[in-house]
Amino acid sequence: MTMTALHPAIGRSETVTDTLDLRQARHMQLTLDQDPTLGPGDPLPPFWHYLYFNPQIKASDLAPDGHERLGRFLPDLGLPRRMWAGGSVTLHAPLPLGAEVTKTTTIRDVSRKNGRSGALGFVTVAHDFSHGGQHCLTEVQNIVYRAPPAPGSTPSAPPPAPDGATFSRKITPDPVLLFRYSALIFYGHRIHYDAEYTREVEGYPGLIVHGPLTATLLIAFGMEQAGGRVLRRYEIRAMSPLFAPAPFWLEGRAEGETLSLWARTGAGGCAMKVTLFLGD
Repeated sequence: MTMTALHPAIGRSETVTDTLDLRQARHMQLTLDQDPTLGPGDPLPPFWHYLYFNPQIKASDLAPDGHERLGRFLPDLGLPRRMWAGGSVTLHAPLPLGAEVTKTTTIRDVSRKNGRSGALGFVTVAHDFSHGGQHCLTEVQNIVYRAPPAPGSTPSAPPPAPDGATFSRKITPDPVLLFRYSALIFYGHRIHYDAEYTREVEGYPGLIVHGPLTATLLIAFGMEQAGGRVLRRYEIRAMSPLFAPAPFWLEGRAEGETLSLWARTGAGGCAMKVTLFLGD
């Protein structure tokens, strides 16, 4: 049997219930520089479920990097750096603001391998959301584990961004945006607000824009171009960090029944790709 089949974390599951608080959603609108227009019963915008269901972690249970210590739910693979690498979301029914929603999380897969940058760990997690007995949303989340950076190392350059964008928008992230988003999702990872730690310990040149925040911006921008079509599913692939306050661009183009989107750095690199699958 493979290590994946043998890992004791596979099949581990937990269930939590949360209320999709309207105040939290309106605070997200304000964080994105929007008027707080959402009301009770409105559908939760795509990828805003990250505002809810977040683990209630005591300060003493945080690791030095501000993350929850590994081993409670996510397995400890002996690789302390872990990053959200994307995944996919399938929409079955709206999640209405104000509703009580149940989220069940299950670890589907765990593996390790050695890459060019050293040892890597991979964990696949499935999140299922239901309301009133109805299955509403399924997310498959990919998490990558890495070893600490070698002294003096620098992040690898991202691959080139695609050509042929037919719509584009410039985004200039700042520390306040990152801080407010961290607060909204109750997320303590220091790479998003502690510049000294980010440079000196993690080896990055500046504060890192949250991957889920970048995905949220790309999805919302894509839906502005969707011409009233309904979002059925989307796939996300995080490829390289974005750093504040350097500007980046949300770009994309239509490809049949899908919209292909990406986040382009000022140097022309591709930090993230998102594909929206649309229907009538």
